[in-house]
Amino acid sequence: MDSERADLIESLRQHRRFLRFTTQDLTDEQARERTTVSELTLGGLIKHVAQTEAEWARFIVDGPRDTPDIDWENVDWSNPPPEVVAFQNSHRMTEDETLAGLLADYEEVAARTDALVESLPDLSATQPLPKAPWFEEGAVRSARRSILHIIAETSQHSGHADIIREALDGQKTMG
Repeated sequence: MDSERADLIESLRQHRRFLRFTTQDLTDEQARERTTVSELTLGGLIKHVAQTEAEWARFIVDGPRDTPDIDWENVDWSNPPPEVVAFQNSHRMTEDETLAGLLADYEEVAARTDALVESLPDLSATQPLPKAPWFEEGAVRSARRSILHIIAETSQHSGHADIIREALDGQKTMG
């Protein structure tokens, strides 16, 4: 494995470790608890980051998939359509989920992503980004950039998780 791939994998692992650290010794109930005005919870963040990483890794190999065309500005939040509910639940630890189960799923996703980074023939290979309001029309993303996005997403949500955990019981990842 070349040094660039080793660096990418080390960075992925470091930020995943920071995120997982925020959930150590928690009960499922604590992992579902909102500690700020945000709807984010520690269990929900683990679930979301795992799903996001899996989706970007899939994108690297298979390219864009069709996404539902949701008019977010006009969603009836009292009776949201199924695709909106699915999106909301991708950020929530539901009553039938356990923290241990979400962490195990995350470990599986991480192992698959690490193996992908090691085995990709070309980190510069690109895929077209899906049509979405947050992507420029006709834009592409390289495998390298997609991996960097996974790192950034994990890092950003690790910070959110740190705030949630500190509000929950005072534990800090750093300091």
